[in-house]
Parts: sequence; structure tokens; C-alpha cells
Amino acid sequence: MKIITSFIVPCCYCWQVIVLVIPALLLLPVVQSTFAATSSSSNKSNTSDGDDDDTIPTFHTQDEERKASDYANYFSAYADLYHQKIMLTDQHRMDAYYNAIMTNTHIFQNKVVMDVGSGSGILAVWAAKAGARRVYAVEYTDMARHARNVVKANGVEDIVTVIQDYEQECAATSDASNDDDDSSMSCKQRQELNNNRVVDIIISEWMGYFLLRESMLDSVIRARDMFLKPKSGILLPSHATMLIAPIMNKDDHHGVLKEYSEGMGDWHDYLTNAKERYGVDMSILTEEYEKEQRDYYLTSSHWVQLDDDTVLAPPIIVKTFDLAVCTLEDAKGVGLTEFSFDIIASSSSSSSSPEDGGAVVEQEISGLAGWFTVDFQSRTDEVGKEFGPKMMNPIHFTSSPEIGVTHWGQQAFYFSSAIPIQRNSKGEVKLNGTMEMIRSKENARLYDVKFRYTIAAAVGGSNNDVDPVEIVYRIP
Repeated sequence: MKIITSFIVPCCYCWQVIVLVIPALLLLPVVQSTFAATSSSSNKSNTSDGDDDDTIPTFHTQDEERKASDYANYFSAYADLYHQKIMLTDQHRMDAYYNAIMTNTHIFQNKVVMDVGSGSGILAVWAAKAGARRVYAVEYTDMARHARNVVKANGVEDIVTVIQDYEQECAATSDASNDDDDSSMSCKQRQELNNNRVVDIIISEWMGYFLLRESMLDSVIRARDMFLKPKSGILLPSHATMLIAPIMNKDDHHGVLKEYSEGMGDWHDYLTNAKERYGVDMSILTEEYEKEQRDYYLTSSHWVQLDDDTVLAPPIIVKTFDLAVCTLEDAKGVGLTEFSFDIIASSSSSSSSPEDGGAVVEQEISGLAGWFTVDFQSRTDEVGKEFGPKMMNPIHFTSSPEIGVTHWGQQAFYFSSAIPIQRNSKGEVKLNGTMEMIRSKENARLYDVKFRYTIAAAVGGSNNDVDPVEIVYRIP
């Protein structure tokens, strides 16, 4: 048994001291069979009726109920200006797209551009100002109404056409346009889109938490395959990369464990009260309640905004995407990928923290964290290198801790209990393992991530190895 720590915390308007005693690395059961069953689902080929669990209902089914559910669970939030503001005020995000477009105006001159998931329309406006001949801003939600107003207010309504639909229905939508509607397309514009692959540039801000959450990459790939010129067309961003690294994020990690412990304690207090005061035995629900708590606190990833010094070892790449050639199958997740980290302990097993007034802070591994990078650069595939435009000023963006605050933050996959970093003869802890990531069976916009890992540390001249641990996390 390992005592994690003790906490003095406010609860129900009083102060309590809570001590978490958790078997190190043994709190969570091995759930390989559950993940394997889900994974087998993700490898099925697409079917015409769209019943695959890992495909997006909006694109793959005629079931209006499933489409409506996809809209309610995913698209609808993007219709709110409050949600858009979170993204629009992310300066790192905005600077990356602005610089990618406005420092490479030569590739936009007299070109046809499609903005997939246009939102407020700001990328479409920039594309028009960069010299595009025609911009199609595709937005599925009622945010399209605001985008039209933004386009008009910035004097580019003769260049930018806002289409309220998803990219697969763009051409069909043009046939249903009302001539009295300011969203209608001219006959020339309709013919242009109906000729399909006439788009020179696709721009899109499609990235979700840990890159793939929300599965919007599907929309970009579909738009590419339907509308982008295959030889000379370019996507912005053009490349994407997923990375992971071990972290020490003690306060948040301990806080999560504390909340789990408190929740279970509150439940048992309730059971006693219900039995003594009301004469009802509710303990039959304990197993399901505990599962809910575990799913929420212990086997879900957590959004975090890490400081750069919380990263314990250089990150490693778990997957890269070339947007010019990646497939819908690629977008479904990450295949079995090995990782290995050498975590160097300090000269002692602890360090001094200025935030704690110089008090000694024990070093430990809280878990793993994931983030992404994207690049706006020239095509690197063989065809694109020959025929594609050259980005004279490539732009790199990262959501890593080193950049500071972004609305993406990072995803923390906390271990069931922290792993102490002890002084040892080699001064090194080895964290080795594998990672897989697949779409959730319950919601293809979400992902499950499986880590299987071992810890090895040399202590007193001998190796102390921990048996393999396997945990499946949901990215909520």
C-alpha cells in the first residue's frame, strides 16, 4: 500500500482531513477485452447503411434520428457566439492562421478557396483579403448567419459565399438556393462547385483536444476528395502531429484522486442515512455509482494547461498526418505505437518549489499528457512537391506546454496513483509501453486511448521492475 498524501479540503461548508490510501498501480483493473472489442469494431469496412460504430452519422446514415443526435451533441455548440469567442480570443491560434495566410498571399492570388467549418467566417475574410478570387465558407450551424454579416461588414461579400451545410452537400445545396436569400450562389458559382475538383486551397481549423477529438478531420478529408484539385491543391494546415510525454502535475492529479475519494465517501454516508432515516436500502446501486465515479475521475482524460517545467522527458511522436494524402481510416485513431521515456531524477528525489515558499516537493510521475502540432507548409507528397504551390513562409503551431495558454490545452492521462521518482544509482526511471487510440463505440466524435506500460528503476544497484499496467481512458 502507498499513502499518496493527506489533504485538508472544504466539503459541505466544513473542513475535513482526507487521506488517500491507494494500492500503487493496482487501483484500476485490466480492461483489455473491452478495448479489444471496441477496436475490432473500428476495423470494420464502411457499409452503405452507415451503421458502423466508428463513422460519423451525419455522413454515413439516412437515419434522421442519428443525424439529429450528431447535430445536438456536436454541431449545435458551435452556433453560439460564446463558444466562437473562446476560439477567436485564442491568440496563438489566431496568429498561426493569420500569418499562414497573410504572409503567403502569393498562393491565394486569383484562387478558389474553401473554408471547411467556417464558424464566424474570419478565415474566409482573410483569404479574400489575401487575394482569392472566390471563397466558399461552409458552415453547418446557424453561425452561418453571423458569418454572412461578418463577410458583409468587411466588404468581401462579392468574393465570399457562405453556404450553410456540411461539405458533402455543398453542390446539392446550391441547387436549392433561393434568389432572394443573400446566401444564394450565382449560376457561375453553382457550375463551379458542381464541376467538383476546382478548389485550389482548403483552409480549416478542425483540430480538437489531442488533435482528433470531435472527428472533424473527416470533414476536411471529404472536402479534399470532393473539391480540391488533386495535383496542385493545398490544405492549410498541411500537416499535423500527435505527441505524448510523462508529466508531474501533482496538485491537479491529487485533486482528481481526492474528488474521487470524497465522492465515494459521500455515497457511503448517504447509504447509511437512507437506511437509518428512511428505512430504504440503496446499496444495490453502489456498484453502478462507483463505476460512474471511476469513469469520470480515474479513466477519463483531463483538460489541463501545463507549465513547461511539468514535462519530465522530451515528447515523442505517436502519429503524423499529411493532410494531402491521409485517409478516413487514418482519422479513426492511432494504431499500436511503442513509447520509451528515460526520466532523469534530480540530484535528490525532491526539489524546491517557489510556489510553496521553498518547501521540498517530492518528485513523481503523475501520468502522461498528449498534445499536437500543425504546420502550414508546402506539400510533401510526391505529386504535390511537383505541382503544388510553394509556401515561402511556413508557419508552425503547437499546443504544447511551452507555448503558453491555448483553448486546446493538453489532455492529461493520470495514473491511478503517482509513481515516485526516487534517488538511485543511475538517477533514471524508465517508462516503457504502448499506446492505441480508437473511436468510441458510443459516440464516434469521441476517442478511447489505451496505455500499457511498465516502470523500471535502478535502486541500490538492482533493478526494481513493476508489472505491466493497462488502462483505457475516455477523452470526454
